[in-house]
Formats: sequence, C-alpha cells, structure tokens
Amino acid sequence: MSADIHFMRRAIELARLCPTSPTAFSVGAVIVADGVEISMGYSRETDAKVHAEESALNKLDANDPRLAEATIYSTLEPCSQRATATRLPCTDRILRAGIPRVVIAWREPATFVTNCVGVEKLRQHGVEVVELAELAEEAMSMNRHLDLS
Repeated sequence: MSADIHFMRRAIELARLCPTSPTAFSVGAVIVADGVEISMGYSRETDAKVHAEESALNKLDANDPRLAEATIYSTLEPCSQRATATRLPCTDRILRAGIPRVVIAWREPATFVTNCVGVEKLRQHGVEVVELAELAEEAMSMNRHLDLS
C-alpha cells in the first residue's frame, strides 16, 4: 500500500469522528513529514466552525520547519472561501504554512460553495496536488446525509 493511500485512510478514519452536521461536510486531515504523522484534525473537532485542515494546522507552530517538507492529506478539497470572515480559508492557511504537497480524495461539490477553487489556487502557487479518486467513495461515505451533487 502506498504511503498516500495509507495516510488518506487515516484521514478517512478521522472524518468518521466528526459530529454530524446538516450544514457542513465531515472531513479528516493528516499532516505528514518524513513519513511520520505530525498532526491531525477533523471538522468540528474543537468548535462548530473549525475545518479539518485548520484543526490540524492549529496544533503546530506556524514556524515549524517540518511544514516546508510536509504533505497534508484531506478527505475533501481544501476550502477556498469561508462563511465567516474571521477565519482564513484552508487553502490560504496551507499556502501560509508553506506546505508543498496536498493529497485529497474528492473535490468539493456545489452543496455549500458554488465554485470551490482550492485545488486550482494551490496549483497556481506551485503546490503539488494529488487526487486519490479511488478513495473518493470511502471519503464521502460519512456525508451521505447531504446533497453531494
């Protein structure tokens, strides 16, 4: 099993821990450096508005040198906009952290955001983005109560 599959499955396990919400996806995220998990998070882990990537990044020092070589695994495309102006979109948080590689299982559908451009924005800034479409169904499974069209 490749490392990408292994760590995405870990992120999927975390997504299953999310409190269910009628207005938000359940997402898991894992940050890995040198083949080792250095942080993790999931949607609504610490408060009702926290996103998985945000939760994982909040557990690390913003100047942690490991971030420059890290990969963040997220079960869903990182958000490119937030409903709350006081919270930075996850795409911007990843760019600010200097993480050079992002692995996702599925792209954000138009359920809550009509045009998520997280993948495009990351790629425009030189971040390598890998999509593991073979794990998309598994990563969406805890979100079946939402409209995923």
